[in-house]
Amino acid sequence: MATRETAKRLLSCREMNFNQVIDSLNSLADPDYLAGMTHFAIKTDRALGVSAPRMRKLAKEIGTDHKLAMELWESDIHEARIVAALIDDPKQVTKSQMNNWVRQFDNWGVCDACCCVLFDKTPFAWVKAIEWPRRKEEFVRRAGFVLMAALAVHDKESPDKKFIPFFSIIKRHADDERNFVKKAVNWALRQIGKRNIPLNKKAVAVAKEIRKMDSPAARWIAADAIRELTNKKILARLRT
Repeated sequence: MATRETAKRLLSCREMNFNQVIDSLNSLADPDYLAGMTHFAIKTDRALGVSAPRMRKLAKEIGTDHKLAMELWESDIHEARIVAALIDDPKQVTKSQMNNWVRQFDNWGVCDACCCVLFDKTPFAWVKAIEWPRRKEEFVRRAGFVLMAALAVHDKESPDKKFIPFFSIIKRHADDERNFVKKAVNWALRQIGKRNIPLNKKAVAVAKEIRKMDSPAARWIAADAIRELTNKKILARLRT
């Protein structure tokens, strides 16, 4: 395992290869952090224990590198896959790559990193946000709703009408009791509702419909969304 001094030297390089990145990740690993990852439902059998700030710093030093991202993904190391999402070039990402990666999601950390910093910037994001919730796999379905949330936050130019189809999908899957799905459904509903007043009103109306469903997950999703979307400070911000 490389020393921290070695890691610092590697971090200073503008062009890094696969082995150097893995060495850097190993040198940045923290056993205590690794142990704590289990509390956040992250499998540690293929993880090193590197914090998010350290991964972001490493990714910034590497820069955009599609080829390296593909190599890091194939390593099957948790942190390497997150770094892959951070350094990949959305302009070079294909539908095939997205479908391949999403099938391999096995935790929320990798899922959210890919969807929030990479996939949402591709030309295929809107299609996948509608397509993936139809799938039964927990983290594939989650990916669809995380994409909805990411688009609501990051896509500043799209008109309201592009978000309207998401509401029926949100309602359809609000009774999915799986923890990482219901949280993503809730996340998507809240973020869309925080774009502007018209979408806020629509999101609250949908949440009230969801609240009537005979499902603990649906009732939780609705209550949490209504609480945030009717908050006076949020409404004041949207009005201004």
